[in-house]
Amino acid sequence: MGNPKAFLEIHRQEAGYRPIHDRIHDFGEVEQTLNTRERKLQASRCMDCGVPFCHWACPLGNKAPEWNDALYKGDWELAYKLLNSTNPFPEFTGRICPALCEKACVLNRFNHEPTTNREDECAITEAAFREGYIQPHTDIQRNGKKVAVIGAGPAGLVTANDLNLMGYTVTVFEKNEAAGGLLRYGIPNFKLNKAVIDRRIALLEGEGIEFKYGCAINLDNLDNLDNLVNLETLARDFAAVVIATGTPTARDLRAPGRELQGVHFALELLAQQNRVLAGIEFSKDDRITAKGKDVLVIGGGDTGSDCIGTAHRQGCKSVTQIEIMPRPVEGPEDPQNPWPNWPRTLKTTSSHEEGCTRRWNINTLEFLGENGKLTGVKVQEIDWEPNPTGGRPMMVEKGKPEIIKAELCLLAMGFLKPEHPEYPKNVFVCGDSANGASLVVRAMASGRQTAQQVNNYLSKNSY
Repeated sequence: MGNPKAFLEIHRQEAGYRPIHDRIHDFGEVEQTLNTRERKLQASRCMDCGVPFCHWACPLGNKAPEWNDALYKGDWELAYKLLNSTNPFPEFTGRICPALCEKACVLNRFNHEPTTNREDECAITEAAFREGYIQPHTDIQRNGKKVAVIGAGPAGLVTANDLNLMGYTVTVFEKNEAAGGLLRYGIPNFKLNKAVIDRRIALLEGEGIEFKYGCAINLDNLDNLDNLVNLETLARDFAAVVIATGTPTARDLRAPGRELQGVHFALELLAQQNRVLAGIEFSKDDRITAKGKDVLVIGGGDTGSDCIGTAHRQGCKSVTQIEIMPRPVEGPEDPQNPWPNWPRTLKTTSSHEEGCTRRWNINTLEFLGENGKLTGVKVQEIDWEPNPTGGRPMMVEKGKPEIIKAELCLLAMGFLKPEHPEYPKNVFVCGDSANGASLVVRAMASGRQTAQQVNNYLSKNSY
């Protein structure tokens, strides 16, 4: 702890975002950076608490006090080594993590100005790449055992990385044309530039991990219909198989008119837009765009927020976001989830700041259209009342139904947790595929745990 008074003398300073009038015209990352002096000052604010709740709150167990101290002292290489000891890919979490650690920071309890851990870890990692501190491991001692990882999202990548460094020969099977999972096909470029993913994949390939793209694995039908690679075959050919396929099934809204042209799952828009930016072309009929349209986003989470930002960059006329649940409490504190727990308070993202009508307690009744195309959505304002028999509150109608004009409606209501049959003993499931949709940092933590489980299993079984 280089400056014991820093948290008293220096206020929290965030890097902030590019001006709205500038950023909505491109898909470049919206977040800015602080200069080196300011970043060191922010790192100095870490109090090196006797009980580091940041460490407790982080699913990866990041040791923020240690690497913040190294950053403050200007030892960027040591800062990265400390950060990388718990976090294999801090360039991802440094951009998109909601920073559970910051909400658990003692300074957040003290004056609601926690240490800027997320921005600090991003700065540390970018400096490490820039200065050449990050190089491929070329001295890995192979143990002769092969492991297959199905899915190249954050959980799969972490599992593959950890097992590879342990000495296993790892092959990653990915159904898409490139690695990243939702990092690439769900999160917009304005939050995570895909060159950041490509840089890491090149490093993993340099360390010996083999990626096979456009390779879907038949998990459900062991008779191998549809000419897909068979899971049973993989489990026989590899010492272990890890399933890290995420939560591919989005929650649908089966209201009348769902079949109208213009009603899409959120990831249909987000994934296609990211592919367009990668140079892939789509026909006019297949292209999903908000240009010149009134857009309605159903769902109040991060995916819905990403749809808002994407719609603005595509040139929409307006955006409305509705959520069936009540409006969260405002301010830094949540009475239902007191510090150091994560506060479920009203979140306003950079995309919301770009312009959006937000409404809560709104239920969707029907999609309306003409000539097969969406023109509006009939909705109903509701209230939630206590259930006299206990359990989930009861939804009751309030006021009269109304119509929200929309030529494009995006369903961003979350994802369904996959159901898995009983697999052979050498097959493991991790990340969202095992636990349901959650944060990238939790998927990464699951990947680390699964890699250790695989290693423990294979260490006790010879192949």
